[in-house]
Amino acid sequence: VQLQASGGGLVQAGGSLRLSCAASLSTFSSYFMGWSRQAPGKERESVAGIMSSGRTNYADSVKGRFTISRDNAKNTVYLQMDSLEPEDTGVYYCKARPNWNPNYYSWGQGTLVTVSS
Repeated sequence: VQLQASGGGLVQAGGSLRLSCAASLSTFSSYFMGWSRQAPGKERESVAGIMSSGRTNYADSVKGRFTISRDNAKNTVYLQMDSLEPEDTGVYYCKARPNWNPNYYSWGQGTLVTVSS
């Protein structure tokens, strides 16, 4: 499994970014897809996830500001990030988990998001 994340960058507080993650999966629609992030000096934390059914979940810190979506025809998952805050700064990682093996995750290389105050 290869996951290629893109879309990170430098943005001012209150701004928006859209992350993309392209997956080399022949059965993309059978995978849970998600995003995690790691801020400097902190542990990696889950941000958002989307199931094959389209059901989504979010960390409390990003609810109402971030939106995860997927395009199964393009094997791509997106993270729309609005009203960004300096606390959102970190490396964002895409992850994939097959429905038939809920204990196994594949990870992308990460994309850096920096939010200036």
